Amino acid sequence: MAVTEQDVLNVLKKIQDPDLHQDIVSLGFIKNMAIEGGKVSFDIEMTTPACPVKDQFKNQANDEVAKLSGVTSVEVKMTSNVRQAPTGIKNLNMPTVKNLIAVASGKGGVGKSTVSTNLALALAKTGASVGLMDADVYGPSIPRMLGVLGQQPETDPLSKKMIPFEKHGIKFMSVGMLQQESDTALIWRGPMASKLVQQFLAGVEWGALDYLLIDLPPGTGDIQLTLTQSVPLAGAIIVTTPQDVARTITQKGLRMFQTVQVPIIGIVENMSGFICDHCHQVTNIFKKGGGKQMAIDLMVPFLGEVPLEPIVAADGDYGVPTVAAHPDSLSGKAYDLMAKQMAAQLSIINNATSKVTTRPKEVDTKDPHVTVINWDDDKVMRYPNRYLRSMCPCAQCVNEDTGARMISVDSIDPAVRIVGVAPVGRYALHFQWSDGHGTGLYSFETLRKLGE
Repeated sequence: MAVTEQDVLNVLKKIQDPDLHQDIVSLGFIKNMAIEGGKVSFDIEMTTPACPVKDQFKNQANDEVAKLSGVTSVEVKMTSNVRQAPTGIKNLNMPTVKNLIAVASGKGGVGKSTVSTNLALALAKTGASVGLMDADVYGPSIPRMLGVLGQQPETDPLSKKMIPFEKHGIKFMSVGMLQQESDTALIWRGPMASKLVQQFLAGVEWGALDYLLIDLPPGTGDIQLTLTQSVPLAGAIIVTTPQDVARTITQKGLRMFQTVQVPIIGIVENMSGFICDHCHQVTNIFKKGGGKQMAIDLMVPFLGEVPLEPIVAADGDYGVPTVAAHPDSLSGKAYDLMAKQMAAQLSIINNATSKVTTRPKEVDTKDPHVTVINWDDDKVMRYPNRYLRSMCPCAQCVNEDTGARMISVDSIDPAVRIVGVAPVGRYALHFQWSDGHGTGLYSFETLRKLGE
């Protein structure tokens, strides 16, 4: 019996995306299937070229289809199509840029520009089209890190927009390219700085980009607010160092993005440990694990840690970032891994957000027994607190392997109630319960189903 397209799709449904928790057929990853006799060929279109499991998918797909009766050969081609961030807001300033990502920290001196530059290069190495915008108008360092000093941008004769520079496979623009003298101090009030950021958003010919990383100045001031109000950000990456003082200040920057409904893609811990050039031992100058603990405490992803290596500073001064100059160094490998983690987390956020059709408008927790959610389509849903708590989707309450629920309504305190509510990006709510539980994120889709 000849093999059919449905036969192939049925076996491919066995392959589950570990991040999106669906099979690759349901996710629409299978494209261009062709069957000629016993020869089967198809594409697997990933949501990012930086997918960390694409080789695993290819091998598993090949093995599963080859087992089918009548199949004589299998050809699997891996492709990618980075999806537009489904923010619900049209990006009128930059319609050809799919995902705008803020790289931020509430504190200066954490190496945010170094992280931004190396992450951009690491993403570009995977085959993605990447841009880097230096929005740190008071201390622009991207031109030096990319080895482009003393040059000013040209203007496109048709669009009248500035043409970004290109180096090491990425496009970039910085206020440092607009200064006549590189050591001239920019003494600007907030409105002037904000206007320049808007000019970089709407007045640069970025072209088609999968990702545009935006390196922000420290703090939570005018520039950060201008950015969140001017364009729909896909998410934010928060950079910190391990010590408590940096973590405490950085946390404020993270909270700002959550307040304005920007999803947190993850936390990066920079300068996580000094590596000696001679003995190769690690010395934890700034303590250890502060960034990871911050991610745990705030229930956001941890993207990884970058060691404190002398070559990182030297590479930046020389104008060739570590990802390009020393890709096999510990720092170079760390950035490659973080770029893949970042792309994966952004795919999770975009997939979850794309399913959201309605959003909560108000959550009323005054009643000790019932939580009331008013939705933006004017539906009002009432959730018994004990039942809502029993339906928590976190790993402590649901077996990740089997999907079986590990708690029941009877096991919940009858007096349990919500003591805190916080939005998670644009797709979920985080509830803090009176029994101390608070690790579950209730997606809007889940809450709608529970309410119905």
